[in-house]
Amino acid sequence: MANIKTNYYTNSYMYIKRIILFIALVGLVVGGMFAYYVYQAIFSPNTNFESETTTLYIPTGTTYPVLRKLIHPLLKNGDTFDKIAGKKGYTAHIKAGRYLLKKGANNNEIISVLRSENSPVRVSFNNQERLENLAGRIAVQIEADSMSLIAAFKDSTFYKRNGFTEENALCMYVPNTYEFFWNTSAVQFRDRMFKEYRRFWDAKRTAKAKQIGLTIPEVITIASVVQKETAKVDERPRVAGVYMNRHKNNWKLEADPTVIYALKKDRNDWDIVIKRVLYKDLELDSPYNTYKYLGLPPGPISMPDVSSIDAVLNYEKHDYYFFVANTKRFGYHKFAKTLAQHNRNKRLYVDWIQKQGIKR
Repeated sequence: MANIKTNYYTNSYMYIKRIILFIALVGLVVGGMFAYYVYQAIFSPNTNFESETTTLYIPTGTTYPVLRKLIHPLLKNGDTFDKIAGKKGYTAHIKAGRYLLKKGANNNEIISVLRSENSPVRVSFNNQERLENLAGRIAVQIEADSMSLIAAFKDSTFYKRNGFTEENALCMYVPNTYEFFWNTSAVQFRDRMFKEYRRFWDAKRTAKAKQIGLTIPEVITIASVVQKETAKVDERPRVAGVYMNRHKNNWKLEADPTVIYALKKDRNDWDIVIKRVLYKDLELDSPYNTYKYLGLPPGPISMPDVSSIDAVLNYEKHDYYFFVANTKRFGYHKFAKTLAQHNRNKRLYVDWIQKQGIKR
């Protein structure tokens, strides 16, 4: 009887042991499968593009459902990304910006990029005639649209606080290439440009402006005329010298580019191309018509390059008061000290214009 009981307990023990072992094995298999799934979800490559990198733009205010629509086409498995994004808390902390995703990146790496690697863009602009043109140029490079940029550029409170007017506000934007985050707002862009303006007008440039008897907006205004008169950087100091001679001696500037600007403004047609200024154009009643009014225009007629600004600050000292296009050296000009000499040069230019059939 004792042997029967012993065998019964022994068999029961072995049975229970097998059950426990089976459960343990099942647990190991399930755990292994789960671990493998987690590993795959987190660390396996999950990109679906062939280039080495691709760019993802996340607009300001983007919610996770919107982000899913943006990013899922770039992923092999959107579901695993969703799960890992939720586990890591990213779904509730989406950051706007421009992000570079690398081919072969896993979900963990992708989320790390989206959390902390907002990639800057290089923003360039030059030679814009108006704040509206500048807004259009910037709007294709950052998130802010043209309307919000124009509103920020023309903020009267900003003008008053920083000493600008609507006519000379273009002075504040120094042509160059700058780094910005793509999701920069219109106000942030404007305020950064003001900082760059103040940095550009350092003690050395400010002292030079004072030395030649001009305010900063006046320097930029003359530079804008110089910019329009010649595309040759090496000639700009000489052209600047002509206008400085006229200005200092209380002459009218009589600059054709200011008349062209006045015509565009009067007609509200900024796309019109005017190659030749006619005598009747000189009668237009506009403060920008420097044939009619003494002194400088109310503000710049375009956004001058740094080379034009520095050409005014370091203008060539000479006795020239006149210049006209040089028909034998295109792009350059013939300079004259007297009206008689200028009229001879002008006659050659007018003859050439007529032969070319340029009427307007």
